[in-house]
Amino acid sequence: MHDTITLRTSGQGLYEITPAIQRFLSETAMDEGLLTLFCQHTSCSLLVQENADPDVQADLRAFFRQLVPPANDPAMTYLVHRTEGPDDMPAHIKAALTQTSLSIPLINGRLALGTWQGIYLFEHRDTPHTRRVVAHLLAS
Repeated sequence: MHDTITLRTSGQGLYEITPAIQRFLSETAMDEGLLTLFCQHTSCSLLVQENADPDVQADLRAFFRQLVPPANDPAMTYLVHRTEGPDDMPAHIKAALTQTSLSIPLINGRLALGTWQGIYLFEHRDTPHTRRVVAHLLAS
């Protein structure tokens, strides 16, 4: 079973997609399996992260802004790829440092996520984008 989850982002940040994933899983009626999520983009990524305290998301955004500033920052003069603006190449770097796919077990019809975990699309671009995440469930 598979589906494509489409979401519209409004700029850099974490967008929780756990509810959309759970809707897909409820439609499959499978009890056990392995869910693979794959992001079809090179300037955003996927994360399993805390979903209880919004400070975690704010700190992650701040950390990545400091780690990989925009291309027009004096520390980033070495970048060559600047075609799509000062946020583009840094977005590719951030995606390379994180991940574009996740594997999560499905046990007793539920994702085997921890108490405070959620699944997020981590948008690394400044402008709004339409993003697609392929969800594939393999029965065990």
